[in-house]
Amino acid sequence: MKNTLKISLKPNEKIYLNGAVVRVDRKVTLELLNDVQFLLESHVLQIDEASTPLRQLYFILQVMLMNPTGANDAYEMFRRSLPLMIASFDDPEITGTLKHIDQMVGEGHVYEALKAIRGLYPLERRALGENDDNPPEKQQFRAGAA
Repeated sequence: MKNTLKISLKPNEKIYLNGAVVRVDRKVTLELLNDVQFLLESHVLQIDEASTPLRQLYFILQVMLMNPTGANDAYEMFRRSLPLMIASFDDPEITGTLKHIDQMVGEGHVYEALKAIRGLYPLERRALGENDDNPPEKQQFRAGAA
């Protein structure tokens, strides 16, 4: 089993595994013995937190992991959104990473794509003229502002 992965969960923590929501009642370590799509509760973005372009993209991909029955619709939304998003940023690191995210999603590596998007949040804040005193959670994204 070359893709073994151990994940430790705290009491009452949730993990989303291939669309199933699993909550543990005590501290446990799960050992995933094969390739599985998963998302830890701490990485789940609520809809009201999808307040910037990258967070909206993250939310779309998150839906693909959490709701496999709606994955095709979410994938189509991703396909429509990504070119517009690439065109809306001037930062070459953001645009280059978005192109790599496109490749990851195309290869079925959605979890890795989500990690890459989270890594872009600081660059997005700078590109949108935000600072740490006024984080995006406290702001509303205006469509077309990027």
